[in-house]
Amino acid sequence: MNNRRVNLFFKFVKNSLIKLLWFIKWVVVSGVIGVVVGLTGTAFSYGMKIVTDFRMDYPQVILGLPFAGLVIVLLYHLAHRDRDKGTNSVLSAIRSEEELSIVMAPLIFVSTILTHLFGGSAGREGAALQLGGSIGNGFGQLFHMKKSDRHVMIMCGMSACFSALFGTPLAAAIFSMEVVNVGIMYYSALVPCVFSALIAAGVAKMLGVGSESMAILEIPEFTPVTGGKTVLLVILCAMISVLFCVALHLAAKKGKKWIPNPYLRIAAAGVVIVVLTALVRSTDYLGAGMQVIEHSVEFGEVRPEAFLLKILFTAITLGAGFKGGEIVPSFFVGATFGCAIGGLLGFSPSLCAAVGMIAVFCGVTNSPITSLLIALEMFGMEAAPYFLIGVAVSYMLSGYHSLYNTQRIVYSKFETEETDLQ
Repeated sequence: MNNRRVNLFFKFVKNSLIKLLWFIKWVVVSGVIGVVVGLTGTAFSYGMKIVTDFRMDYPQVILGLPFAGLVIVLLYHLAHRDRDKGTNSVLSAIRSEEELSIVMAPLIFVSTILTHLFGGSAGREGAALQLGGSIGNGFGQLFHMKKSDRHVMIMCGMSACFSALFGTPLAAAIFSMEVVNVGIMYYSALVPCVFSALIAAGVAKMLGVGSESMAILEIPEFTPVTGGKTVLLVILCAMISVLFCVALHLAAKKGKKWIPNPYLRIAAAGVVIVVLTALVRSTDYLGAGMQVIEHSVEFGEVRPEAFLLKILFTAITLGAGFKGGEIVPSFFVGATFGCAIGGLLGFSPSLCAAVGMIAVFCGVTNSPITSLLIALEMFGMEAAPYFLIGVAVSYMLSGYHSLYNTQRIVYSKFETEETDLQ
């Protein structure tokens, strides 16, 4: 009996030591990735700010957009990445369906900067996910990590760069684990993603990169009436999220069909963006459009057609081959649509802009936990019931549409059973 107890004790100690060593290993790895990706994300953030400020000071630079497109296509051709699938490649790499090249990091960095400098309508988080993911995978290859560990390192890098750019480490830590397969969370990556996100956010903050936060102008008391108006708003937002996904995928598909040559396609799209900007007489739809999002939330004012124009500009830009992300444009679409509907409902356009932003983001990414965390980090806890409704209703009613073709819907949104949708 005593020998058995001794054996059990030593087995317990051995298992505890193994877990401790595993923990130390991932703290060190995530620390290295957090620092390196945090520095990279900081450089990228400053680069984006510089080119955005330059474009706003000299709006005529948009005339160079078609030529910037030609440079982007040439760069990807020279790097043998002509069929690059962007963020979809990162998601596939986590499931071992595709090898992620470190070459992706400088390519997406430079091409996204070029897109924003000359006025392409795109976000920055797609670049963040690709930057972080490729750097994380590069470290895995450098240290000869096994494939399953490299998958975790890709998620680490994604969380770190997302966190550095947005200053939302809670959402960033969860997003990379939640977005790959809907219905399944990669909890084995929880510790690495949490540490890398927090460290990267700390590095960015230390170097002067501020976090994204906005103040809602008016938050009414949560009642059955305000709750009902929120449900109505979010039902409409779920439909808008479907429209956004369909528009982006359709633009890419039709663009390749109508103009097979990638150089002609991207140059033509650049010309179309220039013409559209002249017709609408506004530069609000160029770049990421954070200033419009902030105005919608903090002042509750917006042009009613803004969300449709942003969908159009973004679909043309990304569908033709310009680089960037889709998430900030989805924020723009949701915030402006929510603000406009709030005015019609007579219900705090500022709050509706915030709820709309989160609801559309949830609908296009199928990431409800991340969506809720982003809302709480950006807007605070006071409007939490409204955000909770926004996330829940949008997640269900947006169906199986997604920004990412390689995202898999593993569990049904309507029943407690597995599904086989992609």
